[in-house]
Amino acid sequence: MMYRLTGAVCLSLGLISSPGYAQVADLVDKSSFRVCADPANLPLSSQDGSGFENHIAELLAAKLERPVRYTWFPQVIGFVRQTLTAGKCDVVIGAPQGDELVLNTNHYYTSTHVMVVRADSDLADVTTLSDPRLQGRRGGVVAGSPVTTHAARRGMMKLAKPYDLMIDRRVENPAGDMLRDLAEGVTDFALMWGPIAGPLAKETPGLKVIPLVEETGTPRLFFRITMGVRAGEIEWKHQLNSLIRRNQAGIDAILREAGVPLVDDYGKTLKAAAQP
Repeated sequence: MMYRLTGAVCLSLGLISSPGYAQVADLVDKSSFRVCADPANLPLSSQDGSGFENHIAELLAAKLERPVRYTWFPQVIGFVRQTLTAGKCDVVIGAPQGDELVLNTNHYYTSTHVMVVRADSDLADVTTLSDPRLQGRRGGVVAGSPVTTHAARRGMMKLAKPYDLMIDRRVENPAGDMLRDLAEGVTDFALMWGPIAGPLAKETPGLKVIPLVEETGTPRLFFRITMGVRAGEIEWKHQLNSLIRRNQAGIDAILREAGVPLVDDYGKTLKAAAQP
Protein backbone atom coordinates (compact mmCIF):
# COMPACT_ATOMS: atom_id res chain seq x y z
CA MET A 1 0.00 0.00 0.00
CA MET A 2 1.34 3.43 -0.93
CA TYR A 3 0.81 6.55 1.15
CA ARG A 4 1.04 10.13 -0.09
CA LEU A 5 3.28 12.24 2.16
CA THR A 6 2.42 15.91 2.34
CA GLY A 7 5.21 18.47 2.20
CA ALA A 8 4.81 19.22 5.90
CA VAL A 9 5.31 15.56 6.81
CA CYS A 10 8.26 15.20 4.46
CA LEU A 11 9.86 18.28 5.99
CA SER A 12 9.49 16.91 9.52
CA LEU A 13 11.08 13.62 8.41
CA GLY A 14 14.00 15.35 6.76
CA LEU A 15 12.96 14.26 3.27
CA ILE A 16 13.03 17.77 1.82
CA SER A 17 16.36 19.53 1.58
CA SER A 18 16.52 23.22 2.37
CA PRO A 19 17.30 24.32 -1.24
CA GLY A 20 14.24 22.45 -2.51
CA TYR A 21 12.10 23.91 0.23
CA ALA A 22 13.23 27.44 -0.67
CA GLN A 23 12.27 26.86 -4.29
CA VAL A 24 8.75 25.81 -3.27
CA ALA A 25 8.26 28.90 -1.11
CA ASP A 26 9.44 31.15 -3.96
CA LEU A 27 6.44 30.15 -6.07
CA VAL A 28 4.22 32.57 -4.16
CA ASP A 29 3.51 35.70 -6.24
CA LYS A 30 4.40 38.92 -4.40
CA SER A 31 2.59 41.25 -6.81
CA SER A 32 -0.95 39.78 -6.62
CA PHE A 33 -3.12 37.63 -4.37
CA ARG A 34 -3.48 34.56 -6.59
CA VAL A 35 -6.56 32.53 -5.67
CA CYS A 36 -7.53 29.05 -6.91
CA ALA A 37 -11.32 28.92 -7.19
CA ASP A 38 -14.33 27.28 -8.81
CA PRO A 39 -16.01 29.68 -11.27
CA ALA A 40 -19.52 28.33 -10.62
CA ASN A 41 -19.72 27.27 -6.98
CA LEU A 42 -22.16 29.70 -5.39
CA PRO A 43 -22.64 30.58 -2.64
CA LEU A 44 -18.92 29.96 -2.04
CA SER A 45 -17.24 31.26 -5.20
CA SER A 46 -18.22 32.59 -8.58
CA GLN A 47 -16.49 34.12 -11.57
CA ASP A 48 -18.64 37.23 -11.10
CA GLY A 49 -17.16 37.72 -7.60
CA SER A 50 -20.43 37.29 -5.70
CA GLY A 51 -19.49 34.31 -3.51
CA PHE A 52 -18.56 34.78 0.14
CA GLU A 53 -15.12 33.28 -0.50
CA ASN A 54 -14.63 35.94 -3.19
CA HIS A 55 -15.45 38.61 -0.61
CA ILE A 56 -12.96 37.11 1.87
CA ALA A 57 -10.30 37.05 -0.84
CA GLU A 58 -10.98 40.72 -1.61
CA LEU A 59 -10.68 41.62 2.08
CA LEU A 60 -7.32 39.88 2.51
CA ALA A 61 -5.96 41.18 -0.80
CA ALA A 62 -6.81 44.71 0.27
CA LYS A 63 -4.92 44.21 3.53
CA LEU A 64 -1.93 42.93 1.53
CA GLU A 65 -2.32 45.88 -0.87
CA ARG A 66 -2.38 43.51 -3.84
CA PRO A 67 -4.99 42.87 -6.54
CA VAL A 68 -6.84 39.55 -6.56
CA ARG A 69 -6.05 37.32 -9.53
CA TYR A 70 -8.00 34.08 -10.02
CA THR A 71 -7.22 30.75 -11.60
CA TRP A 72 -10.60 29.19 -12.35
CA PHE A 73 -11.16 25.44 -12.35
CA PRO A 74 -14.21 23.34 -11.33
CA GLN A 75 -13.78 21.94 -7.82
CA VAL A 76 -13.86 18.30 -8.80
CA ILE A 77 -11.19 15.58 -8.70
CA GLY A 78 -7.95 17.17 -9.91
CA PHE A 79 -8.77 20.71 -8.72
CA VAL A 80 -5.75 21.12 -6.42
CA ARG A 81 -3.37 19.36 -8.82
CA GLN A 82 -4.41 21.50 -11.77
CA THR A 83 -4.28 24.81 -9.90
CA LEU A 84 -2.38 25.11 -6.61
CA THR A 85 0.12 22.30 -7.10
CA ALA A 86 0.76 23.42 -10.68
CA GLY A 87 1.83 26.83 -9.37
CA LYS A 88 -0.91 28.74 -11.17
CA CYS A 89 -2.24 30.24 -7.92
CA ASP A 90 -1.17 30.44 -4.29
CA VAL A 91 -4.18 29.88 -2.03
CA VAL A 92 -7.44 27.98 -1.84
CA ILE A 93 -9.77 30.13 0.28
CA GLY A 94 -11.83 27.22 1.65
CA ALA A 95 -10.05 23.98 2.61
CA PRO A 96 -11.22 21.59 5.35
CA GLN A 97 -8.75 21.20 8.20
CA GLY A 98 -6.79 17.99 7.63
CA ASP A 99 -7.08 18.05 3.84
CA GLU A 100 -4.05 16.01 2.73
CA LEU A 101 -3.84 17.72 -0.65
CA VAL A 102 -2.82 21.09 0.84
CA LEU A 103 -0.92 22.59 3.75
CA ASN A 104 -3.61 24.09 5.99
CA THR A 105 -3.50 27.49 7.64
CA ASN A 106 -5.17 27.96 10.99
CA HIS A 107 -8.92 27.61 10.63
CA TYR A 108 -10.88 30.83 10.20
CA TYR A 109 -14.36 29.44 10.78
CA THR A 110 -16.16 26.32 11.94
CA SER A 111 -19.53 25.29 10.57
CA THR A 112 -21.81 22.30 10.68
CA HIS A 113 -24.33 20.34 8.70
CA VAL A 114 -27.88 21.58 8.96
CA MET A 115 -31.45 20.53 8.41
CA VAL A 116 -33.54 22.85 6.25
CA VAL A 117 -37.33 22.75 6.60
CA ARG A 118 -40.29 24.86 5.55
CA ALA A 119 -40.79 27.46 8.26
CA ASP A 120 -44.53 26.81 8.38
CA SER A 121 -44.22 23.02 8.70
CA ASP A 122 -44.59 20.89 11.82
CA LEU A 123 -40.84 20.21 11.61
CA ALA A 124 -39.85 23.83 12.21
CA ASP A 125 -38.89 23.22 15.84
CA VAL A 126 -37.06 19.91 15.31
CA THR A 127 -33.45 20.09 16.48
CA THR A 128 -32.16 16.50 16.18
CA LEU A 129 -32.46 13.68 13.69
CA SER A 130 -33.77 11.44 16.47
CA ASP A 131 -37.02 13.43 16.65
CA PRO A 132 -39.86 10.95 15.94
CA ARG A 133 -41.61 13.47 13.71
CA LEU A 134 -38.97 12.81 11.05
CA GLN A 135 -39.94 9.15 10.77
CA GLY A 136 -42.00 8.44 7.67
CA ARG A 137 -41.05 11.79 6.13
CA ARG A 138 -39.10 12.21 2.91
CA GLY A 139 -35.76 13.96 3.25
CA GLY A 140 -33.29 15.22 0.69
CA VAL A 141 -29.77 13.92 1.30
CA VAL A 142 -26.41 14.34 -0.39
CA ALA A 143 -24.98 10.95 -1.28
CA GLY A 144 -21.78 10.22 0.66
CA SER A 145 -22.04 13.14 3.09
CA PRO A 146 -21.48 12.60 6.86
CA VAL A 147 -25.03 13.57 7.80
CA THR A 148 -26.41 10.91 5.47
CA THR A 149 -24.73 8.27 7.66
CA HIS A 150 -26.65 9.63 10.66
CA ALA A 151 -29.88 9.51 8.67
CA ALA A 152 -29.22 5.91 7.62
CA ARG A 153 -28.58 4.89 11.24
CA ARG A 154 -32.07 6.12 12.07
CA GLY A 155 -33.73 4.27 9.20
CA MET A 156 -34.51 7.42 7.24
CA MET A 157 -33.01 6.37 3.89
CA LYS A 158 -35.92 4.26 2.64
CA LEU A 159 -37.87 7.37 1.73
CA ALA A 160 -34.89 9.66 1.10
CA LYS A 161 -34.23 11.43 -2.18
CA PRO A 162 -30.47 11.43 -2.95
CA TYR A 163 -28.54 14.19 -4.71
CA ASP A 164 -25.01 13.97 -6.12
CA LEU A 165 -21.96 15.10 -4.12
CA MET A 166 -19.14 15.45 -6.67
CA ILE A 167 -20.42 17.41 -9.65
CA ASP A 168 -19.41 20.18 -12.03
CA ARG A 169 -21.47 23.14 -10.86
CA ARG A 170 -21.27 24.69 -14.32
CA VAL A 171 -23.82 22.14 -15.50
CA GLU A 172 -25.48 20.82 -12.31
CA ASN A 173 -26.86 22.43 -9.14
CA PRO A 174 -27.84 19.75 -6.60
CA ALA A 175 -28.03 22.18 -3.66
CA GLY A 176 -30.42 24.41 -5.56
CA ASP A 177 -32.42 21.36 -6.61
CA MET A 178 -32.67 20.21 -2.98
CA LEU A 179 -34.06 23.52 -1.78
CA ARG A 180 -36.44 23.84 -4.71
CA ASP A 181 -37.81 20.35 -4.02
CA LEU A 182 -38.22 21.27 -0.36
CA ALA A 183 -40.03 24.53 -1.13
CA GLU A 184 -42.34 22.76 -3.59
CA GLY A 185 -43.19 19.94 -1.15
CA VAL A 186 -41.37 17.16 -3.01
CA THR A 187 -39.40 16.58 0.20
CA ASP A 188 -40.14 17.48 3.83
CA PHE A 189 -36.60 18.38 4.92
CA ALA A 190 -33.10 18.64 3.48
CA LEU A 191 -29.83 17.63 5.14
CA MET A 192 -27.00 19.81 3.86
CA TRP A 193 -23.62 21.39 4.60
CA GLY A 194 -24.33 24.67 6.40
CA PRO A 195 -22.12 27.06 4.37
CA ILE A 196 -24.03 25.99 1.25
CA ALA A 197 -27.51 25.69 2.73
CA GLY A 198 -27.52 28.88 4.82
CA PRO A 199 -26.78 31.39 2.06
CA LEU A 200 -28.98 29.63 -0.50
CA ALA A 201 -31.90 29.35 1.91
CA LYS A 202 -31.76 33.13 2.44
CA GLU A 203 -32.72 33.46 -1.22
CA THR A 204 -35.77 31.18 -0.85
CA PRO A 205 -38.55 32.71 1.29
CA GLY A 206 -40.22 30.41 3.80
CA LEU A 207 -37.28 28.12 4.63
CA LYS A 208 -35.69 27.65 8.04
CA VAL A 209 -32.10 26.47 8.62
CA ILE A 210 -31.50 24.37 11.76
CA PRO A 211 -27.81 23.77 12.64
CA LEU A 212 -27.41 20.19 13.90
CA VAL A 213 -25.33 21.13 16.95
CA GLU A 214 -27.13 18.69 19.24
CA GLU A 215 -26.34 15.67 17.10
CA THR A 216 -24.00 13.11 18.69
CA GLY A 217 -22.16 10.06 17.40
CA THR A 218 -19.92 9.58 14.41
CA PRO A 219 -19.07 10.81 11.90
CA ARG A 220 -18.88 14.33 13.22
CA LEU A 221 -21.00 16.89 11.44
CA PHE A 222 -18.88 20.01 12.02
CA PHE A 223 -15.70 20.96 10.20
CA ARG A 224 -13.06 23.64 10.69
CA ILE A 225 -12.31 25.52 7.50
CA THR A 226 -8.84 26.80 6.68
CA MET A 227 -7.04 28.22 3.69
CA GLY A 228 -4.86 25.84 1.72
CA VAL A 229 -1.36 26.48 0.39
CA ARG A 230 1.26 24.28 -1.24
CA ALA A 231 3.13 21.76 0.88
CA GLY A 232 6.36 23.29 2.21
CA GLU A 233 5.24 26.92 2.00
CA ILE A 234 5.57 27.49 5.74
CA GLU A 235 6.41 31.19 5.51
CA TRP A 236 3.35 31.90 3.33
CA LYS A 237 1.19 29.87 5.71
CA HIS A 238 2.42 31.94 8.68
CA GLN A 239 1.75 35.16 6.77
CA LEU A 240 -1.82 34.05 6.07
CA ASN A 241 -2.28 32.95 9.70
CA SER A 242 -1.33 36.45 10.83
CA LEU A 243 -3.63 38.00 8.22
CA ILE A 244 -6.55 35.81 9.33
CA ARG A 245 -5.98 36.58 13.02
CA ARG A 246 -5.84 40.35 12.46
CA ASN A 247 -8.95 40.34 10.25
CA GLN A 248 -11.10 37.69 11.95
CA ALA A 249 -13.86 40.17 12.80
CA GLY A 250 -14.12 41.22 9.17
CA ILE A 251 -14.14 37.61 7.98
CA ASP A 252 -16.88 36.74 10.49
CA ALA A 253 -18.94 39.68 9.27
CA ILE A 254 -18.73 38.46 5.68
CA LEU A 255 -19.74 34.93 6.69
CA ARG A 256 -22.66 36.10 8.84
CA GLU A 257 -23.92 38.46 6.14
CA ALA A 258 -23.84 35.57 3.68
CA GLY A 259 -25.89 33.37 6.03
CA VAL A 260 -23.19 30.85 6.95
CA PRO A 261 -24.02 29.17 10.30
CA LEU A 262 -20.98 29.63 12.55
CA VAL A 263 -20.39 27.30 15.50
CA ASP A 264 -17.74 26.99 18.19
CA ASP A 265 -14.59 24.98 17.49
CA TYR A 266 -16.23 21.78 18.75
CA GLY A 267 -19.51 22.13 16.90
CA LYS A 268 -21.57 22.23 20.09
CA THR A 269 -23.10 25.70 20.10
CA LEU A 270 -23.65 28.59 17.73
CA LYS A 271 -20.82 31.10 17.78
CA ALA A 272 -21.79 34.37 19.44
CA ALA A 273 -21.48 37.49 17.32
CA ALA A 274 -18.64 39.83 18.26
CA GLN A 275 -19.70 42.79 20.37
CA PRO A 276 -19.23 46.19 18.71
